[in-house]
Amino acid sequence: MLKRYLASLVDPEFMSTGLKTALLVGSLLFIINHGLALLRGEMTSERWISVVITYLMPYLVNVYGQFSYRRKFALRKNSEFTSSRS
Repeated sequence: MLKRYLASLVDPEFMSTGLKTALLVGSLLFIINHGLALLRGEMTSERWISVVITYLMPYLVNVYGQFSYRRKFALRKNSEFTSSRS
């Protein structure tokens, strides 16, 4: 399952929504967590690493949500298909 999730991170079907979510949520978190430091010119390399993570996490969570929903939907569909054949 981990292998399929990792593959879904670069799946165009998941990427569009994931990138939009990362941009919106990441930007809000960036402003909250680093806005003042940016305005004051206090951005260090450690802060920039944190900024990358700030944008990456919403992407990872969004894609995981899409992935797990589709996986659950496919399992349910498969279960219905096999029960109807009995």
